[in-house]
Amino acid sequence: MTALAGRVAIVTGSSGGIGEAIATELAAAGAAVVVNSRTQARAEPVAREIRSRGGNAIAVAADVCDSAQVATLIAAAVEQLGGLQILVNNAGAGLVAPSEELREGDWRRLIELDLTAPFLCAQAAARHMLAAGGGVIVNVASALGHTAMPGRAAYTSAKHGLIGLTKVLGIEWASRGVRCLAVGPGCVATELVKENMRRGGFDERDIERRTPLGRQATPDEVARVVAFLASDGASYMTASHVLVDGGWVGYGGF
Repeated sequence: MTALAGRVAIVTGSSGGIGEAIATELAAAGAAVVVNSRTQARAEPVAREIRSRGGNAIAVAADVCDSAQVATLIAAAVEQLGGLQILVNNAGAGLVAPSEELREGDWRRLIELDLTAPFLCAQAAARHMLAAGGGVIVNVASALGHTAMPGRAAYTSAKHGLIGLTKVLGIEWASRGVRCLAVGPGCVATELVKENMRRGGFDERDIERRTPLGRQATPDEVARVVAFLASDGASYMTASHVLVDGGWVGYGGF
């Protein structure tokens, strides 16, 4: 695949799980990729693996909740790889807790990481993209940006907000060449989902029963959709949200 040849992409939170799959997929499609995590030690193995497969990748440590570190992340892409055409806001976290017991600190932490950080990254990336004539921002939201489940007040609020943010940015920047989209995974076979199952009182059989396609997604299935949205194949798409949930939201029950 060469659909993204000549482009530079940042994937936040790409040291594992969906983020790692996205970084790997974008590199396979020809993009030079910035692998990001809070620490260099976590980001570097993924970048090294991409390079071992013939791709172009660097590792950059940055806390995406810190605007100064976000600026450093954007600068690294521009200075070391020659530009920035794609940003994937993947970094995020989950939390399962009864709403009446949800601590204020946990609420603030999740909103900061799952909503404020994507805004900071999108804003910083867009300043470069708008000046350079265009780019694509893909926000990794969730099926819970469309619906809700008990015990997920902070996560669901953040993901609903992220879809709203995607629409605003897509509308604002469309005429200046920057597309903004969101992808909404359902249950994906990652460590985060395993932890949510443990805390949320459900298991893989419940997911299989509840999901029309009868299984969890793989990280690669989400990554392929992100790569498409970042490509010219999706050139008439912006300010919208694509579900990759096996029919979860469409089914509507449990």
